[in-house]
Amino acid sequence: MVLKNSRARRQPYSEDLKSIMSIDEARRSRHWLSQWSGLNRVPTPLWRLPGLAQELGVHELLIKDESCRSTLGSFKALGAPIALLRLVLRRWPHKGFVPADIFIGRHADELRDFVVISATDGNHGRALAAAAKTIGCQCVIVLHKNVSLEREAPIEALGARIVRIEGNYDESVAEAARLAAENDWQVVSDTSYDGYEEIPRDVMQGYGTIADEVLEQCSAVGEEPPFSHVLLQGGVGGLAAGVSSYLHERYGSRRPTLIVVEPKQADCLYQSALLGRPARATGSVDSLMAGLSCGEASPLAWRFLEPVVDCFVTIEDSQVPDAMRLLASGSFGDVPILAGESGVAGLAYLTGMAASSDNHRAELALDPSSRVLLINTEGSTAPRLYQELVGRSGREVLEAQDRWLRNRQSSNH
Repeated sequence: MVLKNSRARRQPYSEDLKSIMSIDEARRSRHWLSQWSGLNRVPTPLWRLPGLAQELGVHELLIKDESCRSTLGSFKALGAPIALLRLVLRRWPHKGFVPADIFIGRHADELRDFVVISATDGNHGRALAAAAKTIGCQCVIVLHKNVSLEREAPIEALGARIVRIEGNYDESVAEAARLAAENDWQVVSDTSYDGYEEIPRDVMQGYGTIADEVLEQCSAVGEEPPFSHVLLQGGVGGLAAGVSSYLHERYGSRRPTLIVVEPKQADCLYQSALLGRPARATGSVDSLMAGLSCGEASPLAWRFLEPVVDCFVTIEDSQVPDAMRLLASGSFGDVPILAGESGVAGLAYLTGMAASSDNHRAELALDPSSRVLLINTEGSTAPRLYQELVGRSGREVLEAQDRWLRNRQSSNH
């Protein structure tokens, strides 16, 4: 399903939005995150896929690959850790903590009784648990009934205490808030709700690192963006808001066309665009794209998405495995890429649209001159499921990628 957003405008980034999220703060977050051992020291790759671009009928196809952001395997490593760091700095301003010292656990004795809690579908909770372990505070993670044991185990291995509930993701968010109030713990969530916006803002600001790196990698210096279209995963809207706000501030009315992709059964942002306010999904919410199995839009994220996202689209779970295999196999001579279920949402939409008789290419101005940016938000964060869907392991895909890179290197000499 496709919905053009009648409220989207091409206009400068407002001072009101800039007071909440800005490029300056995104770069500050990126700098502080560079001091955390949980992240790799170099920017994640920006792959160019000329073979697939030709197949899809566009000029250029770029994929920012967050699967190798850290051993955590997803872009969430940019969100929870920086939100936790900023929370500690705000809570104890008189102590004169320095970000680098917090991240190496120098204040662990002082923070050992501090407890953070969050609901998760897997990746956010894993990132929060990793950051909590590093700085020395305690972590509680609430998991709903559809989070697999395969996703639970790595979180527990990082020292987090697991609380299981029978409901869905949105009910796990409510349970985390209840437990926090009951025990005087601190929620570190990536979704906002009434009276709770500061921490989700910090999470989203961390995701601005992705946009900052992409433009750096494209050597973008002019007034025009180096890509015409950007496809972003939905969920509660945090990633989309973090990246689109950066692009909106940087390019203003010249910003690229922005498209948000969601599972059909977890269409909270699609419904928000339809109703003109943060809304709930109309489906069962649970999706193969576990990271996007969110039933309620983040009101804070929606403030950034409503004025700039040109189109909201939904896809079927059945489209996902083919897109995963397409990237894993290095189709059309391109580099093999390790992309998980949520990571391929944008590509699943593009390939589905290319194969559809009822395509919306003209409406979205997707044509042979288009330069398209996708974000692979995760690798094989559920390894057994990945192998089941793709037919090969994540390790095998990375080995194929390494061979491709070595072959290209040798052919260039």
